[in-house]
Amino acid sequence: MSGGKAQLAGTARLFGTDGVRGLAGGDVLTAELAFRLSAAAALELLGEELSRGGHPLVVIGRDTRPSGPMLEAAAFAGFASVGCDVARLGVVPTPAVAYEVQRRAALGLVISASHNPAPDNGLKLFAAGGSKLTDAQEDAIEARLGQPPAQAGDRPGEDRTEGAPGDGPTYAEHLLATVGSLAGLTVVVDGAQGAASALAPEVYRAAGAQVHAIHCDGDGWRINAGSGATHPESLAAAVVERGADIGIAHDGDADRCIVVDARGRVVNGDQVLGLLALARKDAGLPGSDVLVATVMSNLGLHLAMRDAEIEVVTTAVGDRYVLEAMLAGDHRLGGEQSGHVVMRDFATTGDGLLTALQVMDRMARTGRPLAELADVVTLLPQVLVNVRAARTRAQDVDVLEAVACESALLGQDGRVLLRPSGTEELVRVMVEAETAEQAQAVADRLAAVVAS
Repeated sequence: MSGGKAQLAGTARLFGTDGVRGLAGGDVLTAELAFRLSAAAALELLGEELSRGGHPLVVIGRDTRPSGPMLEAAAFAGFASVGCDVARLGVVPTPAVAYEVQRRAALGLVISASHNPAPDNGLKLFAAGGSKLTDAQEDAIEARLGQPPAQAGDRPGEDRTEGAPGDGPTYAEHLLATVGSLAGLTVVVDGAQGAASALAPEVYRAAGAQVHAIHCDGDGWRINAGSGATHPESLAAAVVERGADIGIAHDGDADRCIVVDARGRVVNGDQVLGLLALARKDAGLPGSDVLVATVMSNLGLHLAMRDAEIEVVTTAVGDRYVLEAMLAGDHRLGGEQSGHVVMRDFATTGDGLLTALQVMDRMARTGRPLAELADVVTLLPQVLVNVRAARTRAQDVDVLEAVACESALLGQDGRVLLRPSGTEELVRVMVEAETAEQAQAVADRLAAVVAS
């Protein structure tokens, strides 16, 4: 699970890389935790307003998992118990919650385990302005879980689900305002039976595209099962069968997407970043000379951006770290190989629907097929080997010497990266080279050194 295995406070950090995830109803991710965590988050992040007798608005969204309504009810009760008013958004993509926080709320909660299977679920918070929490904020919330529960002052919070939605465009209207007409494009969309199952086809049709939808029944029991961003095989087949121009696969909470070209070829997330970066550069947009990516981004992306005179700023793996770097440097575009793309001109977090719309907009404006646009980034063969060893082994002198030697042999046509696992006694050896055989040989030699 990409969010890390949830543990009780006191034994390990509760929050993983993207909120709290685990088996819904298991030892950790229970209705009680949803209640306590919601109350603690409200007190930690909104305590000043609550102490003055205010009733800040919190929004809750979820994906289609069967455990979602249970956790939603518990979270609602937790927020209301300390005085927050609460609006339940129902089944919506994660970026829709971030958007609603930015637009009208003080805090947001997403109930989703993203690309994980149906039995899992998760809790992810967005602070004021629609930003993900910092490590310090998460630690402070976790520390409050061991304290006695607080009660609301003069009255508990109210249910604002049917109340005024606030000023400004809805999330769908906001998305549509970012692109021109997509008339003439045919798209197959795979909703992964998740949060975007209904909304994504609706938005793409409203933008003018002809849409064929698969895995969009919203059946939470089958969320991500053989479908979506982690299983694009059926999407690729459907694109070829229907003669579509592009395929779009979302994950369970639709904060990312994987795209497929007309030949059924999956377009790597680094290629999507490259074509979007060039689109911004061609449009002469402010900040179009910088792209933020993680250390795992393919060297081919770096070479393509160098040729386009676009600087690549690298971060640790994780879209939250991409966003932190973007905010620190006031950069506008960043993302990961996995399909998480952050476009700060329009959003505060990764947004799969927004990404898909921007890719299709580039196709419509240039009249060029996706394959041609994506090929601006020539991906180098990449090999990843996991070595069972102490995580500190990556910094031992003999290992560093071996890395330096292999890097020198590869020169500018290859790259070596050693990355200790964040959760296991593993060292990940990643090598890129001109050929897959060369990359594998270098990775094997380095893995032997690390394991020795």
